[in-house]
Amino acid sequence: MIGIAEYRRIVSELLDELPQEFFRELSGGVVVSEALVIPDYARGGDIYTMGVYKVYSGVRQIVLYKGSFDRAYPQADEREAKSRLRGVLRHEFRHHLEFLGGMHSTDSLEAEDERKKLAYLARHPDEPSGRE
Repeated sequence: MIGIAEYRRIVSELLDELPQEFFRELSGGVVVSEALVIPDYARGGDIYTMGVYKVYSGVRQIVLYKGSFDRAYPQADEREAKSRLRGVLRHEFRHHLEFLGGMHSTDSLEAEDERKKLAYLARHPDEPSGRE
């Protein structure tokens, strides 16, 4: 398991890979939280929220959850961590860019995430939520 300092260093390196235009109006920046986040709809605690794009009170922010990463990938070395974090970070930036562009169609990442959630729930129809 990688430590918090290494996790933050990797995130910083990944941010340096992105064009400056991606950061437009991301007033809350990219934040690393040590929290473990399990979605409310999870069944048996088998999925984790790795990151989230938040819009609140005019602030736009990306939060990455190291606790979720540690739970999902406890054996990740630096190379694997960087690869997986790159995917999570770019996913959240896509949410940001689509939000800025006003994209809320069936082709949006928001719609794709909802379809994945519904497919997950369809695979676990009779199981109670992991939050109960």
